[in-house]
Amino acid sequence: MAKKTALVTGANKGIGYEIAKGLGAKGVKVLVGARSEERGQEAVERLREAGVEADFLQLDVTDEDSIAAAVKQVDKLDILVNNAAVALADGGWNTSELTVATTRKVFETNVIGVVAVTNAFLPLLRESASPRIVNVSSEVGSLTFMTGDHEFAQMQGGAYGASKSALNMLTISYAKEFKDGPVKINAMTPGYTKTDLNHNQGWRDPAVSAKVAIDLALIDDDGPNGGFFQEGLEYHKDTTVPW
Repeated sequence: MAKKTALVTGANKGIGYEIAKGLGAKGVKVLVGARSEERGQEAVERLREAGVEADFLQLDVTDEDSIAAAVKQVDKLDILVNNAAVALADGGWNTSELTVATTRKVFETNVIGVVAVTNAFLPLLRESASPRIVNVSSEVGSLTFMTGDHEFAQMQGGAYGASKSALNMLTISYAKEFKDGPVKINAMTPGYTKTDLNHNQGWRDPAVSAKVAIDLALIDDDGPNGGFFQEGLEYHKDTTVPW
């Protein structure tokens, strides 16, 4: 059986790196998508030291030229993990304090970037026998979660939460389009994970948070399509996250 190839965006650190490492441990060749060649190559070297077959792929999800150039460098793709994201705010997380510039930047990466990368790589994915797409979302993108009465849901999602809600909608939309074909797409939430995105204030380990994305990337043909999943979040009893 031919080795699968996966592209993970924003894979030079944090959850993206752990997703790449976990997929590599499963025998998948990993393309480390990153804006910075220096940081991307450093991640590749760490992955190779861990026994993972990995290559660097320069990729800025907000730059169409960068995406187009990246596509030309890939001749085979079975898995796409849309992990790259930013979390920005103005004067705190109050939505009333958001500037248009910040909101635009968040959506450019977290929403438009996913559309740009996914659509650009779809022709390659469709050549795979079992193409899989995983969107790294967030529980703050769940309307059900954010309107709940538990303590963590009292935070304001701001532009970040709104962008993840939009990402969830894109996941559903793609899933409906792909319902009759081999492409399967799902969203996942890693939970409040210790990463640079939250200044390392999260309480979950990135390696643990990455597991559900790895599992979704490797689902069988009878696996889910258009779902929202998590693992081990204390405020959910099930692996399915409500929209």
